[in-house]
Amino acid sequence: MWTDECWDDDVTDDQPAPKKAAPPPASSYEAPRFSEPRSNYRQERDSRYGGDRRGDGGRPSGGGGGGGGGGERTYRGRNNDSKADSVTIPIPSNMVARVIGRGGATVRQMREESGAKIDVDSANGQGTVRISGSASEVEAARKAIDDLLNSSSYGSDNGGQRYGQGGNSRFRDSHRSDSPRGGGWSQPSREYERSSSSSYSTHGGGSYNNATEADDKFEIIDWNALNKASDEASRERWAKCPPLTKVFYRELEEVANMSPAAVAAFRTQSNNIVVDRTFKNENGESGRPIPNPVQTFAQAFGDYPDLMEELRKQGFTKPSPIQSQGWPVLLQGEDMIGIAQTGTGKTLAFLLPAFIHIEGQSTPRSERGGPNVLVLAPTRELALQIEKEVSKYQFRDIKAVCLYGGGDRRAQMNVVRKGVEIIIATPGRLNDLVQEGVVNVSSITYLVLDEADRMLDMGFEPQIRKVLLDIRPDRQTVMTSATWPDGVRRLAQSYMHDPIQVYVGTLDLAAVHTVTQHIECLDEEDKYNRIMQFVKHMGPKDKVIIFCGKKTRADDLSSEFVLSDIGCQSIHGNREQADREQALEDIKRGVVRILIATDVASRGLDIEDITHVVNYDFPRNIEEYVHRVGRTGRAGRSGTALSFVTRSDWAVAAELIKILEEANQEVPDEIRDMAARFAAKKERNDRDRRGGGGGGGGGRFGGGNNRRW
Repeated sequence: MWTDECWDDDVTDDQPAPKKAAPPPASSYEAPRFSEPRSNYRQERDSRYGGDRRGDGGRPSGGGGGGGGGGERTYRGRNNDSKADSVTIPIPSNMVARVIGRGGATVRQMREESGAKIDVDSANGQGTVRISGSASEVEAARKAIDDLLNSSSYGSDNGGQRYGQGGNSRFRDSHRSDSPRGGGWSQPSREYERSSSSSYSTHGGGSYNNATEADDKFEIIDWNALNKASDEASRERWAKCPPLTKVFYRELEEVANMSPAAVAAFRTQSNNIVVDRTFKNENGESGRPIPNPVQTFAQAFGDYPDLMEELRKQGFTKPSPIQSQGWPVLLQGEDMIGIAQTGTGKTLAFLLPAFIHIEGQSTPRSERGGPNVLVLAPTRELALQIEKEVSKYQFRDIKAVCLYGGGDRRAQMNVVRKGVEIIIATPGRLNDLVQEGVVNVSSITYLVLDEADRMLDMGFEPQIRKVLLDIRPDRQTVMTSATWPDGVRRLAQSYMHDPIQVYVGTLDLAAVHTVTQHIECLDEEDKYNRIMQFVKHMGPKDKVIIFCGKKTRADDLSSEFVLSDIGCQSIHGNREQADREQALEDIKRGVVRILIATDVASRGLDIEDITHVVNYDFPRNIEEYVHRVGRTGRAGRSGTALSFVTRSDWAVAAELIKILEEANQEVPDEIRDMAARFAAKKERNDRDRRGGGGGGGGGRFGGGNNRRW
């Protein structure tokens, strides 16, 4: 289908491929022209290297060279030497960024001033600088590199200096009156004035020392003492908290007496439950034993008949896999990380133990100083869904409130002030009310980070960490996620205590196997006709979510549907909260059968009877694809996912192939061809970067201006 030799990823359909300017021939290079004295040029150039425009962004470096930079440096422009020369200089890997400079400014300037070709590379922990050109050019470039490497940073023991700036120095602007601009316009140049207080003394191997009296005023910071004082202050703060009870589990004999083989067989049959301590100790051991899974509600909540009655009212017959293993872990007071695909009962897995945790505390509710349970969710829709789930269970007058941006702030504050046991919130609104003094999170003893991977993707990590600083450290923490990226692992390692990881299925990214996945490769301009064709062939009981990449696209598509007399609703971040809630209500009740959405609806939303998902715009990463597809085929039902793929989506083709093959789905030949082309283009770009070459350009996949399918 695609016949281009190679494609380029930075050209859109409506934009012609940019033409790459041909480099000038080597013989056309001209030496820098100096309209002012040579010494002034050197001083101005040195000020650029050593002053405010340093290549390392102006930050003092912790390293220090030995050779004592800051001496006088002279650079010659390119001469007419015809003899080519080259040299390779090894440099520490931590100096690569400094040689390159911010945005490549430092190496670019050295190339211009020396006339040599300078390439910087870093591999296997060792940096190298390759210099080529005439002998004089190579020597000038080598000297510039040496000066840069040998200049020491501020605050070093020998009072060192930066490249082109030593000791106590200042720059004084002067203005030339002979500027070619005329009319009184003056062009600033800089005169370098070195303070007489700096002195250089040679020690041993030719190093320099320009230490000043200011060095004697530095105080040594006793970090051990500071850390000890901080720990002591933290202990004093949290010592005032009410006592905390976390263990409520009474393991029945029939559960405790299960043989290891029976436990392993049950876990394998329950969608391959895998459970283990997330972080091993120094000996690689798992620590305390992990409780066996439960197979009935009575085995978990037999001591709470009123909660059992609530479960019967909801029509549940047996626990889901994540609940079977998660309930014993949480009721035993352990921190837990639950990893499972959406629609597997994760919400109820942490919610019912939260009820028991609230009721089981020895301190009366009126004396706890605030709520006990905090559930953080990434989106308003997910937070409201969790609140709705809480409201289904009337357990001992436990009250909850949902705090989210876009809702009635004053009403939310009034509910909190009246007293609640559970707060369900998005990070932004929670931090807002904490700063206002409305919410006191120091009373939280049971913390849930729901859809943690999604919260990190949305940039909430700083806000999450800010909240966690004010929650007592001996709390019980639960984290749920559909994937296990490095960010989630890092968060768990920082804020959880020896957590037990329970995951259902596999840690590898995989779409729900009850969903049939269809991939169609087409041009951007053909999408609208194809979606109209799909809608016209929908069955009377079909419900579909159509995912768009942008809010404007969602609005445009919904407008086209309305003009075509097709009933639909839309949901995205720019819609008012009331409109978003109405859209969800309409699709759930069947008022409309089409919901057009952005990725705000791709996680956590529980619309059970969605039969189809259409990726009108293919998502930017494969994780989002998995979550979109997971909106259908929920709770054991079957579903269908249809995805439109254009050539601009070639970067995710290889990962899409893995998802399709894992689920035994058909992979179109066009997708395999797309993946191969992208891999070839990536390899070619990497090779060009390593070799410093420019490489040819053109079309989306490198095929010149003729972009063909």
